[in-house]
Amino acid sequence: MANIIRIENIANHVGEEVTIQGWLYNRTGKGKLVFLQVRDGSGIVQAVVFRPSVSPEVFEAADHLSQESSLVVTGRVRAEGRAPGIPGGYELDVSDLRVIQQAADYPITPKEHGIEFLMDHRHLWIRSRKQWALLRIRATVMRAIRSWLDSHGYLEVSTPILTPAAGEGTTTLFEVDYFGEPVYLAQTGQLYNEATIYAFGKVYCFGPTFRAEKSKTRRHLTEFWMVEPEVAFCDLEQLMEIEEQFVSYIVQTVLQERKLELAVLERDTSALERVQPPFPRISYDEALDRLAAIRAATPDPELKELLAIEWGSDFGSPHETELTKQFDRPLFVYGYPTACKAFYMEPWPGRPEVCKSVDLLAPEGYGEITGGSERISDPELLLQRIHQEGLPEEAFRWYIDLRRYGSVPHSGFGLGVERTVAWIAGIHHVRETQPFPRTLGQVYP
Repeated sequence: MANIIRIENIANHVGEEVTIQGWLYNRTGKGKLVFLQVRDGSGIVQAVVFRPSVSPEVFEAADHLSQESSLVVTGRVRAEGRAPGIPGGYELDVSDLRVIQQAADYPITPKEHGIEFLMDHRHLWIRSRKQWALLRIRATVMRAIRSWLDSHGYLEVSTPILTPAAGEGTTTLFEVDYFGEPVYLAQTGQLYNEATIYAFGKVYCFGPTFRAEKSKTRRHLTEFWMVEPEVAFCDLEQLMEIEEQFVSYIVQTVLQERKLELAVLERDTSALERVQPPFPRISYDEALDRLAAIRAATPDPELKELLAIEWGSDFGSPHETELTKQFDRPLFVYGYPTACKAFYMEPWPGRPEVCKSVDLLAPEGYGEITGGSERISDPELLLQRIHQEGLPEEAFRWYIDLRRYGSVPHSGFGLGVERTVAWIAGIHHVRETQPFPRTLGQVYP
């Protein structure tokens, strides 16, 4: 029996007879030849069925295979520079073929389909080349995240999905009935991370988070994955150094390990190759000055209107896009107004209206991929901020307790997986970066 191999390793088997288990991606015929594009989850290879080389039954089966039929195909691997596939340049000269199931008419055809149709058939759409490439990049991003953190002394901890209080504002909470009491789907695991740093020093949580944002922009999902590192004895400056090393490692890992997938997506990687520390850093105040200068210089009245912003407001997509155009790699903006950030952020010395916060903005219009801050370490100041925000003190009693027993300066950030993948892969909308995305209008399948 021929050796069963994965297509991604086909270069190691030139001249050998092998077996591939997979599905038919595409079929074309030409007289005595049938060309089958077979995929097995790791790649796609062209399998050539030549009538004189196989039994009449095998040729007949190959000539009538429908798209996405499951099959087991055996043949000899040969190098062929013109052969399509992932990786390209190899073909399988078929000697035998067994059909496991002849698939019904496949609903996703080579013709153009609307995004609503494709999202309703997401369970099938993920089989296409570009979606396959995207989700493999996502898996590499997630593995790189854990690899960097684990190798730098961080301990992964699990934080609850059901929480009694808001971590990122009360307007985007999904409420759940918990045996007659209201609780919420977690917006963040950060508050719990702040407890575990006092046990372990450096921690991270990694999992799904939920925001009930009624937004239909290309950047938003209602359920998304976030990694949140937290570090004791860490100030804002140290935090930015951690973030730029971390993000650079993720990008360079994808560039190294997912060249084929990036090529499938036709991603220009030249900008990604420049993602190396140090990243440029500007304050919120300097960012406003830069935006004012851009606004004054542009002859475009629509852009002038989009860039209008007052001190104290958070940036929107047009502001972030224009700021990142001025730099050749991701951009740190730090020192945001306290009013537009979360309650737990440490005030700037001598400027209580500003907090020790930082956002990392990705180029090309992808916007904020990380958000972080130095946290308030004084219990009385934290209690004051909770009251100012109108939050229930009782729900945060344990969180205030953390500042009463060995409090230290500490910092952390969150990185959204979907936005990061969209940026690295060059994909317009984050909904394609998740196997089964949840958006304002999408909960099926």
